[in-house]
Amino acid sequence: MSVAKISANRLAAFLNKSPDFFTKKDIIYFIRANGIKMVNFRYIAGDGRLKTLNFVINDEAYLDRILSAGERVDGSSLFKNIDASSSDLYVVPRYKTAFVNPFSEVPALDILCSFYTPDGAPFINAPAEILRRASAELRKTSGFDLHALGELEYYVISPRNPLYPMSAQKGYHEAHPFAKWEGLRFEAMAAIAEAGGKIKYGHSEVGFIRTEELEMSQQEIEFLPVPAADAADQLAVAKWMLSSIGHKYGVTLSFAPKISIGHAGSGLHFHTALMKSGRNMMIENGAISSPARKLIAGFLSQAKSLTAFGNTVPTSYFRLVPHQEAPISVCWGYRNRSALVRIPLGWLKANNMIKDANPLAAKGAAPVDHRQTVEFRSADGSANLHLFMAGLAVAARQGFTMKDPLGYTKKLYVDKNISNAEHKSLNESLPKLPASCCESAQELEKARGIYEDKGVFTPVVIDGLIKRLKSYDDRNLSERLYGKEEEIKKLVEEFLYC
Repeated sequence: MSVAKISANRLAAFLNKSPDFFTKKDIIYFIRANGIKMVNFRYIAGDGRLKTLNFVINDEAYLDRILSAGERVDGSSLFKNIDASSSDLYVVPRYKTAFVNPFSEVPALDILCSFYTPDGAPFINAPAEILRRASAELRKTSGFDLHALGELEYYVISPRNPLYPMSAQKGYHEAHPFAKWEGLRFEAMAAIAEAGGKIKYGHSEVGFIRTEELEMSQQEIEFLPVPAADAADQLAVAKWMLSSIGHKYGVTLSFAPKISIGHAGSGLHFHTALMKSGRNMMIENGAISSPARKLIAGFLSQAKSLTAFGNTVPTSYFRLVPHQEAPISVCWGYRNRSALVRIPLGWLKANNMIKDANPLAAKGAAPVDHRQTVEFRSADGSANLHLFMAGLAVAARQGFTMKDPLGYTKKLYVDKNISNAEHKSLNESLPKLPASCCESAQELEKARGIYEDKGVFTPVVIDGLIKRLKSYDDRNLSERLYGKEEEIKKLVEEFLYC
């Protein structure tokens, strides 16, 4: 079956080819045939946010020029570590990322870009370039490619609706009309898919909060595994699209890790898989493979320092507290949602389910791929997506170079719900994640040699992260703010749009 008949990606459907094979000629052909009037360059700057540069298509020669050579930008305004006296950078489009802007009243095509220096070399401090180096070094060391997907959780905050109320903490997979803002989620999923995002599914999440004036409904959109760089790109686009649609509806859409104490926070869980020649290598002989266990060992060994990339605001640590589903202990387990690293249910033994559910199903159906992943559960919506994904790749490489990684995983395996009080002693014996941005900065400082090895992360980037995290001065913040509801509210509002 052709790509055109099955792809939600508008360009892939129109051009009848995979985005990986888009060319400049394809982009110009699509623009000409679809009446596109503008081109927008988009790129991830040092702060991890998606930036924009708009072009009117003056004529085809001008279009050809910007697609061939990109444009120059002020790097000192996009990256704090660049001196204003020599600050020019190039932004150059990556054709496979092109998508139709779903919000622009003027027909527009958007393209993600990479940064280059005045001499034409990749800019080493750009988050996307750091991720590219991290993925390449993991491949050199292990022979595997890292694929990933994100579980993007968020709250829609709107005026209180008296109709069809839902109980607090009971929103998981609830349906409309009890689950609010399902239509917004549908619209976002369609827009993200048209832009090339590989969506697995969307649903209402656990959280539902009501005040006298507001209600807050938690949602989730989960993606499918793709190469790590693509996973970070599509999450960045998805967050921008969701915020834009929230703005259109006149509601606040927040990815903040915590918006109300005592209610479910929003995480950004990442599922990862090691791939080789297009095959998932996480299972061997019906069990978790040796490479998968090395991946787990790497994640556990760097779990504390990874919070510097994945939990970057003070309210991150209102979510990472004892006796909640969000993890604080460094451990792993099968299908264990209290563990930091979880082996979720795969499809290894699922081949007969469809036949049981459908007695008339044809015999001899093709076996179902196991699709096994490893889930890392501590990150949240404040994460610098490309740097966090790069951090995961560095941690994974550590698992392939550390001494006795399989023995290391044995020590940190748990098969109990350690958030329950009855397993308090087991929980207390496990290493703990940092409890503040300040502590995360200290952990990154201790581990910086691992991240800077092979030139993956640069000292400038690590220094900048440490400085920013320390600037919050949030050590013992929960204790300092205990009972001070107005101060907590102000802090939550400060990081609502993290």
